Amino acid sequence: MLTTYLGYQSINRNLTRSLAGTAAEPTVASQTKYYLAHIGQVKTIDDFTQNDRLFSYAMKAYGLEDMTYAKGLMRKLLEGGISNATSLANKLTDPRYKAFATAFDFAADGTATTSAAAATSDTVSKYTQQTLEDQAGSQNPGVRLALYFQRVAPSVANVYGLLADKALLSVVQTTLGIPAAATGQDIDIQARAISAKLNVKDLQDPAKLQKFILRFTGAYDAANSQSSQAPSILLGRSTSFGLSADLLLSLQNLRRGGG
Repeated sequence: MLTTYLGYQSINRNLTRSLAGTAAEPTVASQTKYYLAHIGQVKTIDDFTQNDRLFSYAMKAYGLEDMTYAKGLMRKLLEGGISNATSLANKLTDPRYKAFATAFDFAADGTATTSAAAATSDTVSKYTQQTLEDQAGSQNPGVRLALYFQRVAPSVANVYGLLADKALLSVVQTTLGIPAAATGQDIDIQARAISAKLNVKDLQDPAKLQKFILRFTGAYDAANSQSSQAPSILLGRSTSFGLSADLLLSLQNLRRGGG
């Protein structure tokens, strides 16, 4: 198996070609063809969530595949939209949920939602990227983490956004030498520990982001050189992937209400 550094570099240096190859794979191409042919027919949130094939495609595109079953939660997310500061999308610290609500902003755009680029070509691009990352992870979980971090970290506004996403946090902890056990500490203590070593705004600078990721690949290989076991964060369909405490609370509340 390639080292994390070489695996990441082999994909990232030819990312356009890597994505094109993934998009052309028969299964991916078939799913994308169906999505583009039918998403425009969706006019309401219920239309969207009740078409399992379309909804699953969109959820995977935004890295939310493990939450596809939580339709009550996602319906509430979409119903609230993004314009109201108190909406669910704006309360959750995990940026993937707001990105999803922004792409499918039925609250603001109504029936025109699914004809916009955000819901069509942009979602297809994200689906292809997510599939590429999943495939890379089947060979080396560290490569998937690196690609995921490259895609998502620039959208994180502050250190709490990193703490809300377990995959991002894993990259940060590995790179900065912070023990995984630190996640048991008070969240403000964790935030201060990370902020002392990392300016989150640096992740919006492509050069600094790349430097950080390359540091991660080296640290990941050093930490995992004696084990072929993939980190649990990337195994199976674990609902712990990227789930923040406030999301779990929202989900529990919806379940109590029968959503």
